[in-house]
Amino acid sequence: MTIFEKIITGEIPADIVHQDDLCIAFHDVTPQAPTHVLIIPKKCIARIGEAEEQDQALLGHLLLTAGKIASELGINHTDEGFRLVINNGKNGGESVPHLHVHLLAGRALAWPPG
Repeated sequence: MTIFEKIITGEIPADIVHQDDLCIAFHDVTPQAPTHVLIIPKKCIARIGEAEEQDQALLGHLLLTAGKIASELGINHTDEGFRLVINNGKNGGESVPHLHVHLLAGRALAWPPG
């Protein structure tokens, strides 16, 4: 069981900013920006590269939820902006084998990313 599954079940506490039937979102405990929220599907999909066609609606829900959270946190402005990141595999920066979307904001984010 991953740490994210333990957060979903309530076994591990988290600073939750959103929860619905399909996903949960909370502040990252090791933030890489002033705002760093993780949006995680409740269905365990190891990584985006293993998502299937039947997951299409869920994947769209994660992105729309990220936009909703950005608005609720007051960072959904064109001047400020935010970044969404999905890591896939070791070289892609994946540290937990449970698909999740990083919502990052509150500072200038360089391109290309590290």
